[in-house]
Amino acid sequence: MTAPVERGTRAVGAPPGPRRSRPGDSYALFLLPGVLAFLAVVVVPFLMNTGVSFTAWQGIGTPRWTGLANYRALLADAEFWASFRHSLAMVVAMALVPTGIGLVLAAALFDYVGKHVGARAAAVLRACFYLPQVLPIAVAGIVWSWILAPDDGSLNALLQAVGLGSWQQDWLGDPDLALYSVMGVMVWVQIGFPLVVFMAGLQRVDPQLYEAAELDGAGWWRRFWHITLPQIRPEISVVLTWCTIAALKVFGAVYVLTKGGPGGATDVPSYFSFSTFFEKTQVGYGAAISTVLTVLILALSLLALRLQTRAEDAEEGGRT
Repeated sequence: MTAPVERGTRAVGAPPGPRRSRPGDSYALFLLPGVLAFLAVVVVPFLMNTGVSFTAWQGIGTPRWTGLANYRALLADAEFWASFRHSLAMVVAMALVPTGIGLVLAAALFDYVGKHVGARAAAVLRACFYLPQVLPIAVAGIVWSWILAPDDGSLNALLQAVGLGSWQQDWLGDPDLALYSVMGVMVWVQIGFPLVVFMAGLQRVDPQLYEAAELDGAGWWRRFWHITLPQIRPEISVVLTWCTIAALKVFGAVYVLTKGGPGGATDVPSYFSFSTFFEKTQVGYGAAISTVLTVLILALSLLALRLQTRAEDAEEGGRT
């Protein structure tokens, strides 16, 4: 008599059965096209650009190896540092200001318009605020260049019509005003993104918190400060990170509106690199500028992710 073999066991000496594939084994095949595309579109061009940044090259002929000469020249280049100062101004216009306005608008649409006027009205207003994000930046830039034109622009015509003709300016041609004009346009372009993200985040907030606060006599501002802001903190972190990166690499609006002028008053690192590449034909130097900008954006992204992860871990630890 032989003991029965339990199900799931294999008799000694029996040939091995077919190896069962784990579900995770096949997932790598689906990731492969994305990994190859990332390597071809991002990693390889970045490495090539970094290699060019160590040379002196005009785009034709053979590059001449110069080592760190381009990076040493950047440290003493006043135009380079001026472009980064303008980039910080763009961070204010594209990250800080839209985030603040978007918070207030999202809370107002969600907490007031949606409840007292209707969800459809809130959705229509949300779409109107998001419309500049859908428009191509070239189209938006051309329209704003018409509005801000010094002679027959709509803004100057409006000021003249309401009796404020003394306020008429060359909004994009005055070195003292051009940067602020571009910043104003970028606030208009960027404000819809934080608004949509914050309204999506407000959907997950427990409505009982608002009801309890309202029963306790808390006004709209106190509910916004003590309930809305703490509850959508992850969305605020994501918006600030995303918009800051967009501000550091902004190019299209500057190219269409001012081309970095007048006199470099609106020059930003991305346009400075572009003009160095194609107008001055200093390819190695332009590659060094873009390499520094890429490393800065990557470092900022990693720092933001680390801080967000640390804040989430601390919050989960406080709950437990």
